[in-house]
Amino acid sequence: MLKKKCTGLNGENRDYYLYPQAIPPQETSDYIEEVLFDAYRYHSGEGDMWPITWAADDCLYCGAGDNKGCTMNLWRVQTFRFAPECLTNTGQWSIDMINPQPVPLSLFAENREISGVKPGGLLDIGGVLYLSVEVQNYGDNPYFGRQHNLSGWIVRSTDGGKTFDHTATPLDFFSGRLASCHFLQFGQGYAGARDGYVYAFFPCDLEDGQSYWENNDALLLGRVPKDRILERDAWEFYSSDTPSSPSWSSRESDAQPVFRYYKMTGANHVVYDPGIGRYLMGNYSFIDRELHPRPIHQMGYPESSISQLTLFEAPEPWGPWKLFYRNDDWGTYGDYQPNFPTKWMTADGRLLYMVSSGSWDDYNFVVQKLALRLKGETDFPPEARLFRYRRT
Repeated sequence: MLKKKCTGLNGENRDYYLYPQAIPPQETSDYIEEVLFDAYRYHSGEGDMWPITWAADDCLYCGAGDNKGCTMNLWRVQTFRFAPECLTNTGQWSIDMINPQPVPLSLFAENREISGVKPGGLLDIGGVLYLSVEVQNYGDNPYFGRQHNLSGWIVRSTDGGKTFDHTATPLDFFSGRLASCHFLQFGQGYAGARDGYVYAFFPCDLEDGQSYWENNDALLLGRVPKDRILERDAWEFYSSDTPSSPSWSSRESDAQPVFRYYKMTGANHVVYDPGIGRYLMGNYSFIDRELHPRPIHQMGYPESSISQLTLFEAPEPWGPWKLFYRNDDWGTYGDYQPNFPTKWMTADGRLLYMVSSGSWDDYNFVVQKLALRLKGETDFPPEARLFRYRRT
């Protein structure tokens, strides 16, 4: 494997594998033709990751990583007025931490292989919160230093996140390429779901069979009856090689990718936008200035903090996924984990809010509005007229 020469901030050797340039292989969308982002972003809370679910109590619940003196905690967002027609979104919602430590860290105190515990996915089903948790280290390969997801499991809360049963599943409920579980989001309390299943995406590396927080190769797709989410043998995995003929298998070894982007697939979140009848996914991973994949911890800040944002849509959770937006220098210091809260979408599905996080100034709950223009439409929704506002 060819390596690219690189010197770290302190003069140390930080050479990294020279993978092909980050060019998305998917076709361009023929359904969403254009995206317009608001000129402004708004920051609240503290931390990163931010898996989000719209709960039965009408609040948004979010998992955050690595803040407030803990590797993971839980936050609640209350929306006082959803007003996408306003110039800003400040004052319309508030975010508060409600659980400083959903999982006792003492469980991992003796395991030196583990360096962090992070939230992967979060889902509310009729008032019960399911939080998928993953343990990580900061990389096993000095030439491609990705955060390695070692294993994952699911904890459950029946009191709005104030307490969690961390024994709801074994700590190795998911492992290998399934170590990071990200639930597909529908409407409030899982209303509007396509059927009686819960769906989840799993980022993985196809070459070594492991899962990483950044720069994977693909996403796998699993599903489980929503009343059996805590039973490992009830899960099955998408096993077809063509989206037009979906098939499922209870054997993990049969799982086939539903999305591929070589060394550029992130730990992505997927939501359903009922207004446009499409599944939306924000993808991220990190690159160098020549568009070669390079994990965020491959070098110190700010040189390593360049991320690529790509947005995709699909008619089904298993695809086919098509590209409708790309930004090769996203955020201020390399942002990551884009997400679209289903509560914060207009009824026609064309105006939505993107939540993300990033390094330094963006290491918090970052919110930015965006508008979609579909094929055959001449303009964006009228609320988007303020997106181009600039103070003179």
